[in-house]
Amino acid sequence: MRGQFTGWPEQAMDVLWQLQGEPTRATRERYRADRERLVRQPMIALLNEVADTDPRYEDFSVWHYRTNSWWWQHQGAVIRLGRKIEIGLRFSLDGLQIQGAWWYPDPGQVDMFRKAVASERSGRDLCAIVEDVRKKGYDISGDVMKRPPRGYPTDHPRTDLLRHRSLIAARPLGCEEWLHTPEAVDRVLSAAADLDALLMWLVRHVKRAA
Repeated sequence: MRGQFTGWPEQAMDVLWQLQGEPTRATRERYRADRERLVRQPMIALLNEVADTDPRYEDFSVWHYRTNSWWWQHQGAVIRLGRKIEIGLRFSLDGLQIQGAWWYPDPGQVDMFRKAVASERSGRDLCAIVEDVRKKGYDISGDVMKRPPRGYPTDHPRTDLLRHRSLIAARPLGCEEWLHTPEAVDRVLSAAADLDALLMWLVRHVKRAA
């Protein structure tokens, strides 16, 4: 049900600004309550609304701050879609960023990925999906080997994908006025739709370890 998320308050940026650099423990404690209320809680409200819109997005976590100053300056969250397959969100002074990722694979998942990439039908599908996502402005990255993996020809038509041991598509959503309004929900849902074909391919082919 829409209505719980109203946007990140503009004061959220003020709090993150105060936490830049290497803030002292005293500074962190001074802003802890404000950061929770103005930065982390809006992320929880946002993801609750996203999950209300699409039940596939119900399994999410919104990170706490930990001890490293980077975590105080960047509010992270993930939506889990499969084993090691997720949508990641990050809110910071740079605005909101989204990524779809298969990473930190379980033993056996890389082999499953490579077999699906090498297969003519599923491999061609992934190539088309990745190209489409790239055209929508997403950077494609991951843990990529310098050489093709053993057991696959060096001239395989999808050798670039075969070298991946993880696959990530990411882009910034921006830092405009909509961040402070309910429109942010629609921006996230639109970006999730951009990533849907890629993530569902991964769920089908590498969601479980072999």
